[in-house]
Amino acid sequence: MPRLIDISPRVSERIAVWPGDVPYRRVVGTSFGPGGNLELSSVVTTLHLGAHADAPSHTAPDGAPIDEVPLDAYFGPCQVIGVEVARGARIRPEDLTAPVEAPRVLLKTGTFPDPEAWGSDFASLSPELVDALAGRGVVLVGIDTPSVDPFDDGALESHRALRRHGMANLEGLVLAHVAPGRYTLIALPLPLAGADASPVRAALAV
Repeated sequence: MPRLIDISPRVSERIAVWPGDVPYRRVVGTSFGPGGNLELSSVVTTLHLGAHADAPSHTAPDGAPIDEVPLDAYFGPCQVIGVEVARGARIRPEDLTAPVEAPRVLLKTGTFPDPEAWGSDFASLSPELVDALAGRGVVLVGIDTPSVDPFDDGALESHRALRRHGMANLEGLVLAHVAPGRYTLIALPLPLAGADASPVRAALAV
């Protein structure tokens, strides 16, 4: 039986979301007590919450929504690779500390250490890195920061590079406790009709 390593942040009202986006809120409608025999609750939140998968429709009006994205990329052999870059930097191919050896690559930057404390100076991908990974047959790239693009990049260059290559992405992963190396990734998005993203419960099987 494989051992699973959880790489998703805990979701609560304290989790940080992109400034101006919809914060997570859970509302209990029915609870145990006089006349109650179960608990029912609902949530209001951005879909770009914690560990999540972007859909092509997130950055392109003609892009597919998350319920139309094939699941294959989100399950299978992956590699966690450490990177050594300054806060706020775009990761370039030469910043990778190991050769790419798997079709799914998760980048461990350490530049967004606390999912409950927002910081805008996180590391992100460079379009050159996306091109290089695509050239190595990578079908998914994940990162331990809120976005594959810098906070202030309105052009969304790396999102667009991913879409150009038909690559999936994961954002908001927690990798501080994960050693670089080979694993099996499990991070399936929900089939939310017409949606631009979906939270995932991301885990690595050892």
